[in-house]
Amino acid sequence: MSHHKLLPPAALAAAAALLLSGCFAADTGSTDSADRRIRLVMMQPPRSALSPLSDDAFKLSRWSAAETLVNLDADGDAEPALAASWTRTNPTTWEFTIRKAVKFHDGTELTATAVKRSLDAAASAAPKPRILDGVTLTTTAAQGDTVTVTTAAADPLLPQRLSSPQLSILAERAYTGKTVNPVGAGTGAFVLKSVNGTSSAVLDRNEHYWGGRAKAAGIDVSFVPDGTARAAALRSGEADLVESVPVSQAALVPPERLSEVPMPRTNTLYLNTSRGVFADPGLRAAARAAIDTGSLVRGVYEGRADAAAGLLGPALPWAAKRRGRTAPTAPATPSGQTVTIGTFTDRAELPEVAAALQQQLQHAGFTVQLDVREYANIEKDALAGKFDAFVLSRATVLDSGDPVAYLRSDFGSEGSFNLSRLRDPAVDRAIALAEAAEPGDERRAAVLDAESAVLNTDAAVPMLHERVIQGSSAALTGAARDPRERRLVTLDTHLK
Repeated sequence: MSHHKLLPPAALAAAAALLLSGCFAADTGSTDSADRRIRLVMMQPPRSALSPLSDDAFKLSRWSAAETLVNLDADGDAEPALAASWTRTNPTTWEFTIRKAVKFHDGTELTATAVKRSLDAAASAAPKPRILDGVTLTTTAAQGDTVTVTTAAADPLLPQRLSSPQLSILAERAYTGKTVNPVGAGTGAFVLKSVNGTSSAVLDRNEHYWGGRAKAAGIDVSFVPDGTARAAALRSGEADLVESVPVSQAALVPPERLSEVPMPRTNTLYLNTSRGVFADPGLRAAARAAIDTGSLVRGVYEGRADAAAGLLGPALPWAAKRRGRTAPTAPATPSGQTVTIGTFTDRAELPEVAAALQQQLQHAGFTVQLDVREYANIEKDALAGKFDAFVLSRATVLDSGDPVAYLRSDFGSEGSFNLSRLRDPAVDRAIALAEAAEPGDERRAAVLDAESAVLNTDAAVPMLHERVIQGSSAALTGAARDPRERRLVTLDTHLK
């Protein structure tokens, strides 16, 4: 595998200039705030043509274009959205009453049948959305406004699960065979009008939104993976809202234009347990012991992150009660074994983290090579287990507001995002117990037990918990500061 070097500063500056000259919509100059459009710069381009069955669903959610049956409040508890109410009729069955007088962007009515169609498409997708890992559900649309959702096993977290943007409810026009196209098919405050590949998207205000009238006329989205270019767009006034400002660029932006939010996001080194050097538990423990997380926080993140004590971070205060490793493996002594670490450029800090890890692991006795690409070009190889290790910034409660979905997806034997290729019966049992636990203290304790089981394997070395740095112009107000990365542009977001 090749070692892709980072671009020098001069090349980055030139790339930024090119991006700035061609990617951003011009300001209309309107003095009426109701007629002004928001110029939004996002970090990662669509990976799956904005299909809600992929991670692209979170873009639709952050644009207030697509909606789900359920939302989550600040504590992670379920609250009504497209479902006005719900009842659990037995351990495996829930009845959801659909909100009345809601229309899709194409003018068709939101009905129980439409809800069933969207949920069935997600349940039968291959691969399934992460939120449905290990879950089998069936739906029945009663005449009128009731949808019954039945799971194969008791699932106390089903309402929270249905809050995942990957289970957005779309109009019939969105579904053609196995393809899902969300253009003009949502129910949200903004209508997705067009998508220009991986470059841009255009949304207009939904004048008939059931939740009220948005204050902004629309959203012009540009996808700019280069962090220098995103920060430059903010400084130059060519962007009103920037999704993620790299730490390295934050000092160049006036502090009053930045918002810093602790995220339920962990920067983790996933170690391949199925093949190669790190199939040896002792060498995994050696890698864990060699990593100085404090230096990563100070050096790469300039103090704008928190050193990790476990997989779950300060965005989940109850996780501070963690039990930690209950059966740590003694580190072996490396003797020059060669390992390849993969990561991606879309998050500007990750290549720097990988370079720092290279030095730390080489100091411990490993020989380390790096493979750094854009995420779209490296994800397939990472999921196929082609790296000895992979550096990933991973949201731990992205889907249901509950860490169990993340634990199963990333560390369960059948998990769809199991970069470590981990197959450990103790981990699977702990995750299953957490899944079955009732919401509240019982579930939180089970989650911490599952976290300990994962840490005991050294399949993943949590390094730090990120804080997102969100940038906005002086004229912008009302942007959401959402640690779950589900909301960004809302009804209240507008230019003064």
